[in-house]
Amino acid sequence: MPASPLSARIQLVQGDITRQPVSAIVNAANSSLLGGGGVDGAIHRAGGPKILEECRFLRERKYPFGLPSGQAVATTGGNLPAAFVIHTAGPVWHGGNQHEAEELAACYQSCLRIATARKFESVAFPGISTGIYGYPKPAAAAVAVREVRQWLAAHEWPQTVVFVVFDDENRRLYEQELAR
Repeated sequence: MPASPLSARIQLVQGDITRQPVSAIVNAANSSLLGGGGVDGAIHRAGGPKILEECRFLRERKYPFGLPSGQAVATTGGNLPAAFVIHTAGPVWHGGNQHEAEELAACYQSCLRIATARKFESVAFPGISTGIYGYPKPAAAAVAVREVRQWLAAHEWPQTVVFVVFDDENRRLYEQELAR
């Protein structure tokens, strides 16, 4: 079966990532994996206690000092429409001269590596590190689109990647990047 054109494999949705009917959603988590604000808090609230239970287990057994920036790990989706959550800890913005772009790219690569290994049909991404971590939204959208395009050009899985944005500003930024 021939591969779908790359543009057909990337979607942009404005809405709530916790309501996306995909195989997995990505959580822009903090390194503690124990919930927080923003997307992280919304996912934990909507997904219920099973996600936190698995995150606690991962902290105890695999990441006693927290999930390093750029890495990712999967848990159940709990009560979410998505069966899985891929948690990734993005970089905190320090002006752009402390390898933030490389770390952000690694977040996307790590999540997509999990999605490929598990043959997830579809994955939804929020804007990683653009909330309290302060990563400039235009630069983050550019990294996100670049990394997803490169991955999909070289891999069959996931079949579809959905960028989920919450507001008009981010929708416009992603539309601009996707049009390039």
